[in-house]
Amino acid sequence: MPRQRNTAAPAAPEQAASPSRTARLGAEVLGTFILVLGGAGTAIFAANFPESQANTLGVGLLGVSLAFGLTVLVAIYAVGYISGGHFNPAVTIGLAVARRFGWNDVPLYVGAQVAGGVFASTVIFAIAAGGPDGFLDAARDGGFASNGYGDHSPGGFNLAAAAISEVTLTAVFLFIILGITDRRASAGFAGLTVGLTLALIHLVSIPITNTSVNPARSIATAIYGESWALEQLWLFIVAPIAGAALAAVVHRAVFEGNQGK
Repeated sequence: MPRQRNTAAPAAPEQAASPSRTARLGAEVLGTFILVLGGAGTAIFAANFPESQANTLGVGLLGVSLAFGLTVLVAIYAVGYISGGHFNPAVTIGLAVARRFGWNDVPLYVGAQVAGGVFASTVIFAIAAGGPDGFLDAARDGGFASNGYGDHSPGGFNLAAAAISEVTLTAVFLFIILGITDRRASAGFAGLTVGLTLALIHLVSIPITNTSVNPARSIATAIYGESWALEQLWLFIVAPIAGAALAAVVHRAVFEGNQGK
């Protein structure tokens, strides 16, 4: 304890400059690129390595689930402090509905996320084109890690099951994000929590839809899949956004509506 109290006004701490819009959009491009490259890349190159009939080294469903979780985890810690670490149009829209993010930036963030995802799937396509004979054709015949329902669901689940899965799991995902990023939550664990949640979601829903919960990821892979992937893409845009918006509305009503009362 000092002997004499200093009555002089303390110097104002230097305020860290907020990241520019260019930096934030660049972070969203890079983060979504990492997510799609790591997750979809694992699904295409490593899930059934060397082939589905002799899958001696392939990582399988568990490996692909962990890949998606790990990629979003590392992306959040790498550039999340710049942009908020959305990497997902459903998350961006959900945060806007929850009044945690400004609507003015939503179109720019969504555009950046889609661009990052398409850039990643294009890199994956280029690598696959240099694979052994028939590799690229087989990858495209398999959907190029696209999402689907009915005949194109990995487990044969119909449209209704796919829609319920995507809405529900995206809502859960946003509930976790809203909770872990609340000002009352413990700081520093957001990236780990979000990454583990995404891995868990994939463990549940890869057999159902091949797991979207992210329109940018779905768009990125569908453009290189067969025509059915684009025909069914609407569900993997609409359902995740609906789930995120629903979670935002419920979270505000239940967990934030009585604050201070």
